[in-house]
Amino acid sequence: MITIGIDIGTSGVKVALVRDGDEVLAHSTQPLAVSRPQPGFSEQHPEHWWLAACNGLDDLRSQAPQALADTTAIGLSGQMHGATLLDARGEVLRPCILWNDGRSDAECAELERATAGAAPVTGNIAMPGFTAPKLCWVRKHEPQIFDRVAKVLLPKAYLRWRLSGEYAEDCSDASGTLWLDVGARRWSEPALAACGMRLDQMPRLVEGSEVAGELSSALVQRWGFRRTPIIAGGAGDNAAGAVGVGAVRPGDAFVSLGTSGVLWATTGRFAPNPARAVHAFCHAVPDTGTRWACCCRPPPASRGGRACAATAKSSCSMKSMPTVSRPARCGSRPISPANARRTTTPACAAASSASRPTARAPR
Repeated sequence: MITIGIDIGTSGVKVALVRDGDEVLAHSTQPLAVSRPQPGFSEQHPEHWWLAACNGLDDLRSQAPQALADTTAIGLSGQMHGATLLDARGEVLRPCILWNDGRSDAECAELERATAGAAPVTGNIAMPGFTAPKLCWVRKHEPQIFDRVAKVLLPKAYLRWRLSGEYAEDCSDASGTLWLDVGARRWSEPALAACGMRLDQMPRLVEGSEVAGELSSALVQRWGFRRTPIIAGGAGDNAAGAVGVGAVRPGDAFVSLGTSGVLWATTGRFAPNPARAVHAFCHAVPDTGTRWACCCRPPPASRGGRACAATAKSSCSMKSMPTVSRPARCGSRPISPANARRTTTPACAAASSASRPTARAPR
């Protein structure tokens, strides 16, 4: 079976063509730029993701046309938290406010007051990087745009919509919005209401291993596929990386160093720890009994002191994380990305190929 993985990173879109057995047949990286119109702001236009993904797939076709034609599924992963706002016609209303944007510091404090006691449900305290405070900022500073919002999509959900016409998001990525009831794996209407948002403005939720759509007929023809590839739910970048290095069982952990740094620990239960600013997210491999994860990541710099205080609290002392019993292993030996992929669907695995950290566990 041949699958495609597409990862929307902060600095580039990565595309990989993968055969069973962890064989990468072709790959491509298309660079992205970040716009910083004001201090603390960080934005990208969603159209640039789309053009980069299309260029990457064009590149795969030039490298391995026959293998690309035999593709049966596509997996998606990408940078989390970004607020992509669409109107009722599906038009982008403004550049996406990225995960490392720090403008919504004041809105975080307001949101914390408005949703006191909600952190055990959403699994996290409000930080400028999350999606919800960004929408609160838009409501306050760009009301004419806020009033026109019909859908809020995360980066890879926007790409899925362009590929298939489906509004869908997986639970691991949705965990980073501050609108998800993480333990129940469904949207929290009270959390949405606190931001002036409604359930119909959210994409439907799927698990990472579920089929979330099919490639549109026009794109099947453009890239010459012999059959219509399905599109998997996929995963947020950290969850996809966890699948890629084999951190799929309770106690597995890894460190990822990229545009951001993350300490990840896989858990077998929902274990929020908002007092220590540890993120509690859904994992992307629910069918293995491993449904959640905790991770530490410093929030983006902001103009106020709140984010700095949160950084100090989330300095990743292992005391604030779940018990980590071992590095990622499978049976009696360290797990390899190929073994890790046997726990999930091929398309989700392909996404992990595109997004996983460079350092790989030994075979």
